[in-house]
Amino acid sequence: MTPLALARYFLLLGTTGFGGPIALVGYMQRDLVERRAWFTAEEFSRGLALAQISPGPLAAQLAAYLGWLRGGVSGAAFTAVAFVAPSLAMVLVIAQLYVRFGTLSWLQPAFAAVGAAVVGVLVRSALKLARMTLSRDGGLWAIATANTIGVLTLRRESLIILVIGGAAALADRIPTMRGAMTMAPLFLTRPLSMSLALSQFVLLPQLWQLFHYFAVAGIVVFGSGLAIIPYLFHGVVEQHHWLTSRQFLDAIAVSMITPGPVVITVAFIGYLVAGTAGALISALAVFLPAWLLVVAFAPHFERIRRNATVRRFVDGIIAGATGAIAGAAILLSARILTTVEAVVIAIVVVLAISTKPRVPEAIAIVGAGFVGVALG
Repeated sequence: MTPLALARYFLLLGTTGFGGPIALVGYMQRDLVERRAWFTAEEFSRGLALAQISPGPLAAQLAAYLGWLRGGVSGAAFTAVAFVAPSLAMVLVIAQLYVRFGTLSWLQPAFAAVGAAVVGVLVRSALKLARMTLSRDGGLWAIATANTIGVLTLRRESLIILVIGGAAALADRIPTMRGAMTMAPLFLTRPLSMSLALSQFVLLPQLWQLFHYFAVAGIVVFGSGLAIIPYLFHGVVEQHHWLTSRQFLDAIAVSMITPGPVVITVAFIGYLVAGTAGALISALAVFLPAWLLVVAFAPHFERIRRNATVRRFVDGIIAGATGAIAGAAILLSARILTTVEAVVIAIVVVLAISTKPRVPEAIAIVGAGFVGVALG
């Protein structure tokens, strides 16, 4: 197996892989470990662990790590680009059509129904993440609840609160704090040097604003791409006023009905703000920090992986992100679910994607759009 063959695989996965990060990871394990034996189970588990304990979109980070294992830095670059390129191309096409036809009156009921469906997906995701990441740990539930309240109060996600959540999770691991301090240079100096290097780019003011904002956004994503939504909602809708609430939900819907990473939604947002250049800059910004972290941490990962304190700190941050998604779902519900029809659509979507036989999120969202047109 060559790095080029691996890149071809991720090009195919990026074109056909629906279902979110957990599904994408499942496809990788099935194809690369079980069927083709390109990686051992141990190699795959190391990559998955690295993706779980560091910020960034889970599936994209795992793809970059697997590329790094077989081809070093260039291998990580090939697999990352191959994985993201198909969904980026699809989003660019959809964004152009959206700008051209999105204002047509007959499409508005479809977009309204899609927004309600996205709220339903967010509610389901918050419940699923809570069950998967919080388990029966009372401390993590407390952190998640506090973050939900924080998002509802501040109307945005705070990176500081996430870090505090990680520190709170360490409260019962004080004897191992010295170990965490030995890891601090890796977790703190790498992102700092990275941000200083990025600041040397000379971009047009609007493009630089997009690049800076989405680069920071890429650092707050832990595990699920949906973790970026609370952060984006505040910045994109309420702070910079780049999009309306409805356009923001349409952007999320586009990312869910296209294959590949959910965070590709930033390309749709970037296109609405600054055209094709804005889409490309936004996509580069959100994925670049995660890619740099993979390349920087991979050689040292075994030492990081064995440190229980680091893992507990990350558990606390993930719990906070879970609570933030719940808070965002509540905020968006208040804005979007203003009619009986919207409430019914959201409830039906939650049930459809939760019960067996389970309907994929993408199908549920597209179906809601058709229902909206019919009702309109």
